[in-house]
This record gives sequence, C-alpha cells and structure tokens, in this order.
Amino acid sequence: MMTVVQHLAQQEIKTRGVQQWLLDNVIPLVLLAVALLLLWLGGGKGDNAGVMRRLAGVVIALAIVGLAVSGLGVNVGEWIAGLFTS
Repeated sequence: MMTVVQHLAQQEIKTRGVQQWLLDNVIPLVLLAVALLLLWLGGGKGDNAGVMRRLAGVVIALAIVGLAVSGLGVNVGEWIAGLFTS
C-alpha cells in the first residue's frame, strides 16, 4: 500500500479531467435549469418584459462565462485598459 502512495505522490497532479468534465456536463445542465426557470417564472404570468430582462442578464452572464472558459479574458482586459491608456 505504501508503494502505491509513494508512486502517486511522485506524479504531477492535474485537474484537466475535472475541468473538462465540468465544461461538458455541469455548465449545460445549469443553462438548462436557468432556461426552465425563466420559462416557469415569466411564462405562466404573461410577464414577457420581465422574462426578456432576465434573459438579457443571462446572456451577459453567458458572455462572461464564455470569456473565462476560452481564456480570452486577458486579451479583453488589455483592450479595455488600452482604451484608458495611451
């Protein structure tokens, strides 16, 4: 048993598998839950304007998640900083 632990301790620990699993499984499930919640909250009451306001917030949140997942957040940050500096 101790040799297995020593062998595992010598290897590099990576989280790529967990990260990929989250991207493949958890994010689509959360998006589905948000879509169903929006339909349930606004659809039954006829509050179409409220649903659209919430949908705009969801689209903005998805854009932020997309930037974080793609790794382009640094480029966007540099572009925004470039707007205020010369």
